[in-house]
Amino acid sequence: MQFAEATVGSFRIYVGALEAEGGFTAALVVRRNEPGADTRPDLFRDDGLACGYRWPTADAALQYAMNRGRDLVRRQVGEGQTA
Repeated sequence: MQFAEATVGSFRIYVGALEAEGGFTAALVVRRNEPGADTRPDLFRDDGLACGYRWPTADAALQYAMNRGRDLVRRQVGEGQTA
């Protein structure tokens, strides 16, 4: 299992690549990164992105998950949330 994380505005993105038969699956958690955020539910959480699609490498799975997380943050900002 490999992990990566990034801060985008007031959001924190956590991604993971999990070894599975036939490749790697991608996992994603997006949380608000502000005081009191630990008591709020995650903005988004999925441990089987793309319906459990298998990427050939862990890096490819991590890249997909990070791009998906950044896209979710952009959508939240577009809906009036603070970035």
